[in-house]
Amino acid sequence: MSENSQISFGAATGVGSMPGTDAREAAKTVTGSFEDFPYLAELPARGPGADMIGRTAGLLVELYARVEPSGWRIGDRPGRDTRRARSWLGEDLDALEEYTRDYEGPLKVQAVGPWTLAAALELRNGEAALSDPGACRDLAASLTEGLRLHLAEVRRRVPGAHIVLQLDEPSLTAVLRGQVRTASGYRTHRAVDRQVAEATLRDVMGVHDGGPVVVHSCAPDVPFALLRRAGAKGISFDFSLLTERDDEVIGEAVEGGTRLFAGVVPGTDGPLSDPAGSVMGVRTLWRRLGLHPGLLTDAVTVTPACGLAGASPEYARRALAHCVRAARSLADNPE
Repeated sequence: MSENSQISFGAATGVGSMPGTDAREAAKTVTGSFEDFPYLAELPARGPGADMIGRTAGLLVELYARVEPSGWRIGDRPGRDTRRARSWLGEDLDALEEYTRDYEGPLKVQAVGPWTLAAALELRNGEAALSDPGACRDLAASLTEGLRLHLAEVRRRVPGAHIVLQLDEPSLTAVLRGQVRTASGYRTHRAVDRQVAEATLRDVMGVHDGGPVVVHSCAPDVPFALLRRAGAKGISFDFSLLTERDDEVIGEAVEGGTRLFAGVVPGTDGPLSDPAGSVMGVRTLWRRLGLHPGLLTDAVTVTPACGLAGASPEYARRALAHCVRAARSLADNPE
């Protein structure tokens, strides 16, 4: 039996972002689609502060950020942009609370992880926080405390929930490879030592007091082994970006009890295959790795390939429903 059989996950869920600007409509769609694994929807179409970086910047404790023409920049005090980010998060939590009354089961909340945040937030000189190891440490500590408060608030509002924390780290691979560009665009920031990156992630994940943490990245070459060592119980990724060179780390992850959040449903408008076709690649991978088909439901959660912010509302609803049907197909026909 895998380690994650003791951890509360559902067969299908979403990644985080949804189209539109109506928090109640988004919460209604998400909770109606995923009765067994809903999540706190994000609505970046509302503007700065609802985007993934601004939303997480609003969680920070004793660090604040404001919008500049070049992006989000750390400032001295909370301003309009911080207040707006916190207000929108409050609206989203109100809507989630409304639609999860008496709910008991896994509930996912998302925030940007420390390395993607460090690559995106600028210091006063306009360079990314990633350029300053001390700033990276301060940012991670502030994020950890902010997440502690956020998770406590979600528990208060949805007391029957078993919270799953998702850290979004789409820039992690670029951070590890020294591919994040400086403000001038002519150079790149030095690669972060992998042990430092791992230790920082482990510290931030520790805020969840033993609860499950999933790390999401829809970029290529997700560092599965590093994330597992840091404590991730699940890894969320765009399944279409896997290659056969990933087989070994995927096999080790499954055998080690790591949940795979397999992004098999396109995140933007387009035709959807039949549910069985959507998970055909997962079955093919299982056979190639020689894994027992019975492990599929213990090891895989079906999701869109990435967030749905760029999709139409109609397609987003269909995509979420399709994830549920694809997960059911995987469970009913594992061979």
